[in-house]
Amino acid sequence: MNRETNHPYPDTYNEIIKATQISGFTMASDILTCSLLRTLAASKPSSKFLELGTGTGLSTAWILNGLDQNSSIISIDNDEKFLEIARKFLETDKRLKLINADAGDWIEKNKFLKFDFIFADTWQGKYLYLDEALTMLNKGGLYIIDDMLPQPNWPAGHHEKATQLIIELELREDLYLTKQSWATGIIIAVKK
Repeated sequence: MNRETNHPYPDTYNEIIKATQISGFTMASDILTCSLLRTLAASKPSSKFLELGTGTGLSTAWILNGLDQNSSIISIDNDEKFLEIARKFLETDKRLKLINADAGDWIEKNKFLKFDFIFADTWQGKYLYLDEALTMLNKGGLYIIDDMLPQPNWPAGHHEKATQLIIELELREDLYLTKQSWATGIIIAVKK
């Protein structure tokens, strides 16, 4: 048991974390964020999930751990090197479809699709293509973003982008919004 989450890790967690460290990938989701994603995923039975920014699949593993057998998830990343780690450990799960693509291009080509849960962990769907991503969210659907508190790997000027994004989300009349100063800074929105 993990004291921080009070739940066992997903079966693939240790293997993915080792492969992630070896690969040099430094943008993996925080374990507290991952635990929250699993909990929120479990609240959406028989649902369609979208993850924008697979990375090496750490957060994907946690989301899958919360999904029921009637749910499915599409996870998209543009870096084949890191996506290959997710494939190695998660691809046998029939609920998961991993796609190597630019998330913005994918959103443009698939904007007619609808989801009950979107975790936007990359620029597209968060700082870019925000309106398009939120249009893909069903009524009552969850939209989750993290890394909204200052991070050591933020480039110059990123704080202003994060602040502007929060303002944009607060001004939207189609969302209920909760901002949390927890983990790396999480925002959870529900589509009205």
